[in-house]
Amino acid sequence: MAQGKFKYEGVNAEGRKVQGEVEGKDIRQVKRSLRRQGIRARKVTAPSPLDIDLGMLMVEKGLAKPFGKVELNRFTRQLSILINAGVPILECLEILAKQEVNPSLKAAIKQIMEDVGGGKSLSEGLSAQKGFDKLYCSLVKAGEAAGILDTILIKLSEFMEKQEGIKKKIKGALTYPVIVCVIGLAVTWGLMVFVVPQFVDMLKDSNQEIPTVTQLVMDTSAFFQEYTLLMLPAFFVLFILFTNFIKTKEGKIKWDRFTMKSPVFGGIIIKGNLSGFTRTLATMLSAGVDILESLEVCIDTIDNTQIQKDLKQVREAVVKGKSITEPLGRIKYFPPLVNQMVKVGESTGNLDEMLVKVSDVFEDETEELIDNMTKLIEPAILVGLGGMVGTVLIAMYLPIFMSAGGV
Repeated sequence: MAQGKFKYEGVNAEGRKVQGEVEGKDIRQVKRSLRRQGIRARKVTAPSPLDIDLGMLMVEKGLAKPFGKVELNRFTRQLSILINAGVPILECLEILAKQEVNPSLKAAIKQIMEDVGGGKSLSEGLSAQKGFDKLYCSLVKAGEAAGILDTILIKLSEFMEKQEGIKKKIKGALTYPVIVCVIGLAVTWGLMVFVVPQFVDMLKDSNQEIPTVTQLVMDTSAFFQEYTLLMLPAFFVLFILFTNFIKTKEGKIKWDRFTMKSPVFGGIIIKGNLSGFTRTLATMLSAGVDILESLEVCIDTIDNTQIQKDLKQVREAVVKGKSITEPLGRIKYFPPLVNQMVKVGESTGNLDEMLVKVSDVFEDETEELIDNMTKLIEPAILVGLGGMVGTVLIAMYLPIFMSAGGV
């Protein structure tokens, strides 16, 4: 049965008659939920079809969109505030489930609430749900063990905000060039398909000699007119093949190595991943997680396979008893100055604090690279597209000018 509001009548812990509504999937689940609240149900009425929660029904059928980082960050911050206020964890989850608007997250919170009510820890309940990654669950587990769950949740929220901030800056930097490219290509296609053919008919009627550049543009126009309908599905098929290739293990490795070596995006990819790695490691160490487990979780959060491979060697060296700075120093793209900062933090016992500073350095460098990339790409695109359009126009008008000069 889909999620809905069940009406109940019963007796509370003080022996008084109570009645009301409670959400649930079935009568059995509702009775369990009421028992946790100290209510012994005598009568439970199932909801009518009109009372069924359509959002929860979509979740059950697998049609609901998964919750994202924004929803998860909001849930994390609100949970930390409630816990800090001294509200019991079950009551916190119940409050958040009632006010949550995202069906997927609402369903997850309710299932976590059920698991916690059944005797599981919060971290165990979270790990059983999609959307809560290994880093999130490990930090919550550490916060529960140390009795600082609210503090850990605030750090998690700040960490997610930082990560999303970097992603938004990269997306924002790429949005304008992509839009300009799409519009420029559309204009060029329009010139080739609709404008150039008009000039071609005029030039054929004049029977004059056609310059090489004009002939090249005319041939290109003829190609576009003949094969445009074939080019679109061909590009679509190539795109599908490419995306499927980079999803394979071998393809992902080759693509990651290529992107790291690319002149424009390579630095952003490297600095962005290292920023995430150092901030994640700092967050976990400050939560009291041991360095080996912290490194393992941090490596799992990195998307680039080559950087993952290099950091796995760092962890293997730490397992053998070496300090973290020695293997980090062997990574070519890890800056020596930053490595020295990590070494100082390790020797003074303030590694987590130093890693936060290192992460700030990487974030500043990433932002600088993004700004430089934007400054370089925008004029290059404008010059390139302007050159293409200008070449087409000159090629078409050149025979006319030559004819006028001859006359």
